Amino acid sequence: MNGLAERSPGTKLIVALVVGFLLSFPLFTVWLLVYDRQQQSEFAQASIAQGWGGPQTMSGPLLVIPFRTTTVETVTEGTQQVTRSREVWRELTLAPELVDVNTDLRSERRTRSIYEAVVYEAAVRGRARFAMPQDLSRFGVAAEDMDLARAELRFGLSDPRGLGANPSVTAGGQRLRLQPGGGNGAGFFAWLDAASLAGRPLHVDYEFSFRGNRSLALAPQAGDTRWRLRSPWPHPSFQGSFLPAQREVSTQGFGATYRVGNLALGQSLISSGEPGAAAPPPPSPDPTVARAMVEAGPDAPRGRALAQVDLIEPVDLYSRVNRSAKYGFLFIGFTFLAFLLFDVIGGVRVSGVEYLLVGASLVLFFVLLLALAEVVGFTPAYLLASAAITGLNTAYSAAVLKSWRRAGYIGALLAALYAVLYILLSLEDYSLLIGSLMLFVALAAVMYLTRNINWGARGGEARPAEPA
Repeated sequence: MNGLAERSPGTKLIVALVVGFLLSFPLFTVWLLVYDRQQQSEFAQASIAQGWGGPQTMSGPLLVIPFRTTTVETVTEGTQQVTRSREVWRELTLAPELVDVNTDLRSERRTRSIYEAVVYEAAVRGRARFAMPQDLSRFGVAAEDMDLARAELRFGLSDPRGLGANPSVTAGGQRLRLQPGGGNGAGFFAWLDAASLAGRPLHVDYEFSFRGNRSLALAPQAGDTRWRLRSPWPHPSFQGSFLPAQREVSTQGFGATYRVGNLALGQSLISSGEPGAAAPPPPSPDPTVARAMVEAGPDAPRGRALAQVDLIEPVDLYSRVNRSAKYGFLFIGFTFLAFLLFDVIGGVRVSGVEYLLVGASLVLFFVLLLALAEVVGFTPAYLLASAAITGLNTAYSAAVLKSWRRAGYIGALLAALYAVLYILLSLEDYSLLIGSLMLFVALAAVMYLTRNINWGARGGEARPAEPA
């Protein structure tokens, strides 16, 4: 006798395990392929959005008033310490008492080849109220030292490339002429004579539009910030340091309302510093706040805690393909186990090469899934790829196992595995539970079917019964 017919069941099991181990290398290559395609997709999305505008963070308005102050410094002249005083200019920054902002977000998909990116146009309408505090002396500022005629009204926008034409800002009923930049932040500003602040509040009305992609955030800075946001995009993800007080999400779009006070921000409405100086963000132990501060970027103004909404795609095909590939060992293991049982119990010879070819086809499923998903979407790609691989292995099993009935078991097993995998991918929260139960049932079935096999005997003879 030769070869596999005389090998013990244990030896046949070792052959299947060795082939399965060898298949781990191409399976790992599939993971690398998914990662590479995902990186190409992100690069393509960035290329699509280039020149349109990046993720946007808007802030303001802030009223900045220059004022004179005297500083004292000690210098060394020769061997003597000389104390001198000199007059310098600094900036008093006033945040509004109230900001009421309405934003209409119109989103669209832009495609290039097989890739697409979500971009948007935002129309902003807002109203702010400023008031001069009565206790300026507490901040070391005297009213007579302020140059109200040189005040600036500053608006922040993290990527001003996306700023639309003809923004409109009106202060006290007078339309202001706008200038680019302002301070160290990106955005725009307007010169303003703030002399009227001495007697009554200053009302500022503004309208502007801008373009961006993926996400929009507001850096609240006022005593009371009210932000109403509306969009036809049906898949928002609310992020940042503050969540909306009210929100409605449907297939027709979403609406959200934010309410943020300066006590929640942990900052005063008044600050002073060197001209153009940007206040560093306060340290925060909250990882969500820290992440929001990092995402705001170096050009974001003080008060970097954000209210943010991301326009997400409901299905990230690369993450789903990557998750499905992680179950590749289960597909190989269950299929090899079925062949092994036919070999050990049914007496059908299955060689290592046949194990290898079947395993290669199972690995090919994930490559087909990735390639088709980029073109037709995940669900149609999953159906096409699973049907192709199930049909291929069923036909091949009929030749290997010498029976279409036995091949039908292999086909039914693969169809069940692909169906269970799709459920696992859809029910992400319960995937571990379902997968564990599936493995338990499979192990119990194998233990029952092989309970009488003598794994060390040649030809798979049954274990002899114990004498009574």
